[in-house]
Amino acid sequence: MTGDHQRANRPQLSLHVPEPKYRPGDEVDFSDIEVPAAGSARRPEPGDNPSEFHELAYGLVRVLDEDGKAVGPWDPRLDPDSLRTMLRNMALTRAFDERMFRAQRQGKTSFYMKCTGEEAVSVSAAMALAGDDMCFPSYRQQGILITRGYALIEMMNQIYSNKGDKLQGKQLPIMYSSREDGFFSISGNLTTQYPQAVGWAMASAAKGDSRIAATWCGEGSTAEGDFHSALTFATVYRAPVIMNVVNNQWAISSFSGFAGAEATTFAARAVGYGIAGLRVDGNDPLAVYAATHWAAERARTNQGPTLIEHFTYRAEGHSTSDDPSGYRSAQEWTKWPLGDPIKRLKDHLIALGEWDEDRQAAMDQECADLVRKTQKEAEKNGILGHGLHQQFETMFEGVYEEMPWHLKEQQAQMIAEEQASGRPWDRK
Repeated sequence: MTGDHQRANRPQLSLHVPEPKYRPGDEVDFSDIEVPAAGSARRPEPGDNPSEFHELAYGLVRVLDEDGKAVGPWDPRLDPDSLRTMLRNMALTRAFDERMFRAQRQGKTSFYMKCTGEEAVSVSAAMALAGDDMCFPSYRQQGILITRGYALIEMMNQIYSNKGDKLQGKQLPIMYSSREDGFFSISGNLTTQYPQAVGWAMASAAKGDSRIAATWCGEGSTAEGDFHSALTFATVYRAPVIMNVVNNQWAISSFSGFAGAEATTFAARAVGYGIAGLRVDGNDPLAVYAATHWAAERARTNQGPTLIEHFTYRAEGHSTSDDPSGYRSAQEWTKWPLGDPIKRLKDHLIALGEWDEDRQAAMDQECADLVRKTQKEAEKNGILGHGLHQQFETMFEGVYEEMPWHLKEQQAQMIAEEQASGRPWDRK
């Protein structure tokens, strides 16, 4: 029998191309998403072997039920003041987003990214970490800085790249950096922060320090090689690091299926590496807090890394450069079965008798007023297109601890050319 004859009897191969369920104009039905009852996931001890709780990488850790009550073994039992602080941090983050989004539309800055619907992923996690733990964020975790008390005006100065920008206009707007606040420089290159976080955590352990690292990326970024390299090192050396995957369903216009969501969960990647994996309701602020606190205790007691998938939804466009109405149904955010993290925490406080709608409205107004007032102060330092805000010589600085000879020569040449031109460049 010839080879051609054998091939003729074989079934024809076909290639699977992932396709999102809903496109613009479609009716949305998320009933196929399995949402287990709040409190149903068991809570192992932080020191347990990961092989003993694989199911937590496939289920969903939830604390807040439909009545706003905190239930089950993952309930962190936070006091009312801590809950109110968490609520305000999320509300302030959303107010900041709204104001800066508007500033971009007014031409005051070139770019902005909102985290609407994902505030718990950064705020609750930051509250569960120690203040000196090192965070290696992606570009939608502005809530970490706000929770850690970083000045809003410093964030705005960076967004405007004005004369008050401590990064001297060298970073794309929203790519903040604050060593003092344990906030590593954001990079536009996807997932570079993962091996950096693992390396930092390994160094902390090698020095006998007590600080751990935490890092975040989107679900689409798990397809990057850096993600898997980081997990390999974290596994081998039991690095004290928390690796967060923010599964907000969309990587710009590509839905999560292109990163492997049709095959399994993103938390399940932990199983293959032999590390702890948790899949968490990312719109449940108490579940995010509890999972992060558990993972932090695991890291601090030398039990190794944890991979946490935050199952959430990106309510807005990927950035101000993106129009989501061109690739997804407008109904998706309103139909998302896990709700709004701010509303859920507000309802929880009301159910406890520790909050009410009037206090919520007053807090929202206070946050909006604070952001508006701060914006006016920041804009005194300049906005996009209003002259060169940094002295041009600074473009050579801030990369090397000691400027190398060739950059010194280039800097001197540029200064000489400016002086020779007789038209000094704007140095304001």
